[in-house]
Amino acid sequence: MKSITVKTLYEEKKDDLSLEIVTGEEHFEKNKIASYDIFRPGLALAGYTGYFLSDRIMIIGKTETFYLKTLKRDIKDKRISTVMKLGTPCVIVAKNLAIDEKFVEEAKRRKIPILRTPNSTTPFIHSLTAYLDFKLAPTKCVQGTLVDIYGVGVLFMGKPGTGKSECALDLIERGHRFVADDLITIIRRGDILIGTGAEKSTRLKHHIEIRGVGIIDIYRIFGVKSVRLRKRIEVIIELVMWDEIKGDYERIGLERKNKEMLGVKIPHIIIPLSPGKNISVIAEVIAMNYLLDLRGVRPAEEYNMELRRILSEHEMPSVHFDEEDIE
Repeated sequence: MKSITVKTLYEEKKDDLSLEIVTGEEHFEKNKIASYDIFRPGLALAGYTGYFLSDRIMIIGKTETFYLKTLKRDIKDKRISTVMKLGTPCVIVAKNLAIDEKFVEEAKRRKIPILRTPNSTTPFIHSLTAYLDFKLAPTKCVQGTLVDIYGVGVLFMGKPGTGKSECALDLIERGHRFVADDLITIIRRGDILIGTGAEKSTRLKHHIEIRGVGIIDIYRIFGVKSVRLRKRIEVIIELVMWDEIKGDYERIGLERKNKEMLGVKIPHIIIPLSPGKNISVIAEVIAMNYLLDLRGVRPAEEYNMELRRILSEHEMPSVHFDEEDIE
């Protein structure tokens, strides 16, 4: 299961979320967060611990703080001790509220870090869960080239030497936007897949290798309008050599094929390669056809239905001649 340490959370979001350390900095590296959900311990502090989610960050807000003030000291200490004994990666106190000394005592004993933020509880939870959702999202890396064609994220796949990078370069020249080449990091967010470059440094992004030419800096040659950092993957185009595919490709377009990545099915189109075939134009048509499909327009199905109607009614195709058309 994917996880991040409390240290990663603090270092990456301490400024955005205004986090300060109350105690337990020495345990930042050891304690790991594996869930993007958070846990409000109100019910547990009231005495019910039958359903306690110890893998989640515990958030202490105004409700929990004011409730604890209504309890007698011995009961409050016992409830806090029980909650902290069940465990959590870390505790975060919202609205700069004063934290009960028993929380700090138990945190030191259980090796649980405590952080604090001046942010209001609900907005803070939204920001925190959005960050954790991104950091803990399922990911994988694939070889390919990702291009934004008319707003449609098209991932080109295929064996080395099939011309993925050259096709992307031609599409960039035609005004489309380049995302990444060679190694693509795919992140699942809900039911969609987001593709981006696998490079850690921004200086390495938006470069493409063209055999016989070398490394090309797309950003500097074609400008800022020709690139983007990430794009939703909506169509996969697989380039396959003609002699390898042996006729196993779609001729009419009635049968829709999908490729599953990280549990999400993406339309998958196989393009057989042959000398002289303009893959860039075909990719543009695939993107436009996808946009039509989103609007419910499906030319292959409409063509098939009309053809079946003509054949069923034994209707002969009519030929119209324009007397003025003499060419």
